[in-house]
Amino acid sequence: MSRSLRFASCLCLALVTASCSKDVRKGTGGGLGPGQVSSSAQVVKVGAVPVNVSQSSPVDAVVTLSISPGFHVNANPATFSYLIATEVTAGEVEGIIVGTPAYPAAVKRKFQFAEEPLAVYEGEIPIKLNVRTAANATTGRKSLRVDVRVQACDEEQCFPPATIRSTIPVTVK
Repeated sequence: MSRSLRFASCLCLALVTASCSKDVRKGTGGGLGPGQVSSSAQVVKVGAVPVNVSQSSPVDAVVTLSISPGFHVNANPATFSYLIATEVTAGEVEGIIVGTPAYPAAVKRKFQFAEEPLAVYEGEIPIKLNVRTAANATTGRKSLRVDVRVQACDEEQCFPPATIRSTIPVTVK
């Protein structure tokens, strides 16, 4: 077998193996690579942990962005005004007051499509929301809607932005 044919065979085998793997380096872990992405929602997942809040003790609720390997989202604030920054917006629930989101520090990365390094988030990103009760709060379980607007990118391009909805279970004591 010639050297170039052997190389091509190995390359094909590596590509087939990678596309079936659960640990794809550039993708969502399920075989979705950058060429198959049509929306930022395909590579960013949003989760939240339940919180307990009372009149005397406000708490920080944490909204976690899980960004697939090989992708990033613009930080808040974004490096340039024309970039779409990650933005968390909480809905309204009677008796619950939500503070301004506390965004984590960004990572500065240089990409092929930008002349300067950009402020981005990668991997698991916690965003804090201070939650407290209003004077008229009633006890019980409530659902606090959270919308997260993101624009995901890979090393070469950015994808259409998406607003991903989640909820934070809140128990008022």
